[in-house]
Amino acid sequence: MHNRPIWIDDSVEAPLYKADIAGGALMLPESRRVARLLIDGVGKEEWRRKIEQENILQKRSPSTAIRQANLIRSRLQSTNSELWQLIVEGPSTVATQALFAAAIEHSPLLADFLPVVRARFRVLHSDLPRRIWIDYVERCHDVDPRMPRWEISTIDKLGDTAFRILHEVGFLTGGRRNLLRPVGIDPSIIKNLKAWHHDRALERIRVSA
Repeated sequence: MHNRPIWIDDSVEAPLYKADIAGGALMLPESRRVARLLIDGVGKEEWRRKIEQENILQKRSPSTAIRQANLIRSRLQSTNSELWQLIVEGPSTVATQALFAAAIEHSPLLADFLPVVRARFRVLHSDLPRRIWIDYVERCHDVDPRMPRWEISTIDKLGDTAFRILHEVGFLTGGRRNLLRPVGIDPSIIKNLKAWHHDRALERIRVSA
């Protein structure tokens, strides 16, 4: 069983675990564009113009663009402007790791799965079976009874996103077996998380350490 999250607040009525990764994985190209808007401090009308009219995320429908832009913005706003700069200007590996940190900060469901993955590394398992995710989600109810009971199709969709995120960062090879691969987190990411006291991401991001 995974450990009780250090940031859980029993006084809050809303569930800790939500389907907050369902909207997409890390989306590096789109996230670079959204991060630039946040750095530039665009207002509400300019935001709508960029996302809906100019379609800077290059989506087929305005509804998809709005949904993904809002998810990315929520993730990024859980971190800091210096991390946004790494996302915009850093090489793809660093930018992807910065987005991973933002996703961890934004989603307790993803964050609490990472110690489960880390345990697989530490006992030298070579892969990450999908049943690990299903078992993890079931155990989340022990931590947070307020968590909704999702349909298996929803659990599978959330698992698809979680595994895709791990693949994008490099911890999983993808494919049928989902083989585990160690990944070193760039020092610039660790430095940023420490400086801005992003304890959730700092504790979880070094999955293969």
